Amino acid sequence: MAVVQSLGYKIYINETVALGEVLEAMQPSKTFVLVDEHTEQNCLVYILEHLSPEAVILQIDSGELHKNLDTAAFLWKSLLYHGADRHAVLINLGGGVIGDLGGFCAATFMRGIRFIQIPTSLLAQVDASVGGKLGVDLDHHKNMVGVFKQPDAVFIYTAFIKTLPYRQLQSGYAEMLKHHLIADKEAWLATKDMKDLTGLTEGDWIEKSIQIKNKVVGEDPEEKGRRKVLNFGHTIGHALESLLLSSDRPMTHGDAVAIGMVCESHLSYQLGHLTEEEVTEIRDHVLRIFGHKYKSIPSTEKIIAAMQFDKKNSNGIISFSLLDAIGCGSYNNTVTDQQIEKAIQWYKG
Repeated sequence: MAVVQSLGYKIYINETVALGEVLEAMQPSKTFVLVDEHTEQNCLVYILEHLSPEAVILQIDSGELHKNLDTAAFLWKSLLYHGADRHAVLINLGGGVIGDLGGFCAATFMRGIRFIQIPTSLLAQVDASVGGKLGVDLDHHKNMVGVFKQPDAVFIYTAFIKTLPYRQLQSGYAEMLKHHLIADKEAWLATKDMKDLTGLTEGDWIEKSIQIKNKVVGEDPEEKGRRKVLNFGHTIGHALESLLLSSDRPMTHGDAVAIGMVCESHLSYQLGHLTEEEVTEIRDHVLRIFGHKYKSIPSTEKIIAAMQFDKKNSNGIISFSLLDAIGCGSYNNTVTDQQIEKAIQWYKG
């Protein structure tokens, strides 16, 4: 059990009684809980004892495909017609989609109501629930409409992830790996030779990953500078995820970021920041943990076109967050289309 102080709120890790105490202190006029079909069935029972009998449960469909303005409008209307006012609180119980969309709707409904994040996936626990980035997708482009708004509290229950399928653990581990590569060389050296995720989903590793992100966010809450290092792997990764979102084989966020990290590590190598041995170790590690499921990915031309919508860009120039060294991320890097092509071919092998 642990409590991590963040930007005006606390992150409670396996503090089972704290939710009831926080809600009692908040004295909300009404409590709402946002779930999807999975968290309604598997996770809601863990927090029911801390909720008032009058709490309203709101359900949306799971999946990135539903993280859009249509679902946001449904949620805004649900809050309105169930009597939410500015003193209400919305508890977002779910993975990254629930946290992103629910937080966005809370931050904008009546110009802002309070909200609590309870992430139920490994990815949401180590990344999406911390830092106050909220939003929805627009025409399958990731997080194009959103705000920065910190939650009132975050509750991490590691018991939730013990029920996740392995593919979802892989997805969350991609963000943990990113944190190691941009900010914790020792953690990378301790894990780079592992063959599976046994032990990596325990509370200590999760807390360590949260601490890394929390430190970076604390230095740059609204991503005007250093926080951009957290986008390592995401420029190419988000492009892949967006391109395949409505296909018959959509890519998980973790798979997309893992491929993105392999490619963007190679860009770092091409710029002279990593050795051939280091970039090879990163690729071998990713392929060992994630497999080589996506040898047939969209063409480089399509990937570059999709990257034109990346939020880090300026004046039409694609901006990358790369590695200056293992454990040291950098941002505002530019590369050529030819270097991007080499990096993608490096992943394909």
